[in-house]
Amino acid sequence: MVEINPVVHGQMMAIPLTLASVMRHAERVCPDSRIVSITADNSRHRYTLREAFQRVRRLANVLHNLGLPSGTRVGTLAWNDHRHLEAYYAISCSGYVCHTINPRLFPAQIEYIANHARDRVLLVDPAFVPLVEKLAPELRTVDHFIALTGDRSVLDGTTLRWLCYEDLLAAASPEFSFPDLDEDAACALAYTSGTTGAPKGVLYSHRSTVLHTYAVTMPTAFALSPRDVVLAVVPMFHVNAWSLPYAVPASGATLVLPGSKMGDAAILATLINEERVTCAAGVPTVWINLLAYLRTKRLGVPSLERVIVGGSACSRALLEAFENEHDVDVLHAWGMTEMSPLGTVNTAPRSADIETRLKQGKPIFGIELKIIDAHGHELPWDGVTSGYLKVRGPWVCRGYFQHTDSPAHYEHGWFDTGDVATIDRDGYLQITDRAKDIIKSGGEWISSIDLENAALMHPLVQESAVIGVPHPKWDERPVLYVVSKDGTRVDEGSLRHCLARHIADWWLPETIVQVDTLPHTATGKLDKRALREQHAAVMK
Repeated sequence: MVEINPVVHGQMMAIPLTLASVMRHAERVCPDSRIVSITADNSRHRYTLREAFQRVRRLANVLHNLGLPSGTRVGTLAWNDHRHLEAYYAISCSGYVCHTINPRLFPAQIEYIANHARDRVLLVDPAFVPLVEKLAPELRTVDHFIALTGDRSVLDGTTLRWLCYEDLLAAASPEFSFPDLDEDAACALAYTSGTTGAPKGVLYSHRSTVLHTYAVTMPTAFALSPRDVVLAVVPMFHVNAWSLPYAVPASGATLVLPGSKMGDAAILATLINEERVTCAAGVPTVWINLLAYLRTKRLGVPSLERVIVGGSACSRALLEAFENEHDVDVLHAWGMTEMSPLGTVNTAPRSADIETRLKQGKPIFGIELKIIDAHGHELPWDGVTSGYLKVRGPWVCRGYFQHTDSPAHYEHGWFDTGDVATIDRDGYLQITDRAKDIIKSGGEWISSIDLENAALMHPLVQESAVIGVPHPKWDERPVLYVVSKDGTRVDEGSLRHCLARHIADWWLPETIVQVDTLPHTATGKLDKRALREQHAAVMK
């Protein structure tokens, strides 16, 4: 008989992984690191981490004095600025849940999300005060409305009993003892965009968020260090701005927050050059617009070393433009709200082949991937075989908030991403499509992402989108939508010639539609559902 020995436990300190530990580290080790932000009442607000966390304690006292029980959801409707950053820490470190709400959503979606989360408090940027005034009668659980401003005049003529953020902080004590929290306690709540149904909540824990913060700073991810100046263009109202509000202070870097100007190429260029930004993160549309502005104004960005592209696939044109025109490395990243969000990052050197460098990258340590067929059988990592992508890891959700039956979690211990992908023998992930967007033509799959990227190889195409439409013979065929640069019409013959150099003949779309703009979701991604609806309306 085999003798079974008892488990021998290590003798290491069990220090809880909480966001308060991130704050303590940043405050003690790098208190003079800077935060620069644009707000409605200050075109360039500057202060240090030491000053920021003093204000965090004041806000913690404000929330405590409201008599909120532990676990209360505190909502925010705000841009990327220093007050929003203060709310991130004060809410979560006090034992409440920071619920960031995307203000770009439809009013009905904002109402649904706030009610589903049962928010008790809303912290609101002045720009969204009129919106909240209209929604307030339907916000069933909100008791307190706080305007993120020091200018009370913006509240003139309002009907709600608004509290003024700066008045509250001025009257609050700068001394606050943060509670000792369980690392598995919830710290933040984010909702999916709801493009395939009602938005679903993802409830992050302190532990998952701290582990994700560690991962973001690693050399195989964003490689953050005290020498960096990081421009967070990715919204703080969307999946915690890819953890930059935690990872940048933790690494001792400078954080630059563009406020409501995250879509303003001129402001972004100014911030990059005047603040000497070394690293910037955002969705492709932001970088497409910035590159166009830099070309028009004949400007460079000499301090910028790397740009992180996520949210949608990075095109070859975008990658090569940054490298060839500005000597800037492009890190292609992939993840989801359900993954906190980071899953993979492509850090392949410029010497690697372009096909490898355009993939979504390798999973960072902590994330495991697999691809399966329609019967659930695991598929090989050969870079050719595509299948449905599943993930798992300590910062991947195991279920949705107040949502007990999720098909994405049917296989215990794995999350079904809804993506179709290949993985090569070196571990590089390539998303070939969303499962709902892949085009099935004549029994074969056409990747809308690959077709879109092929269109972007044309020098006059700024943005592209592909949808599948019913076909009597082939089941579905692709329709290509393109937006040209500077409003110049693209010659269809030259575009088809360009496509033929990069894709199979049978992928070529019969229909190409040139439009002024394409629909985007509230987080900047292409809205394929809206595009399908537009196409169907035109075809009637």
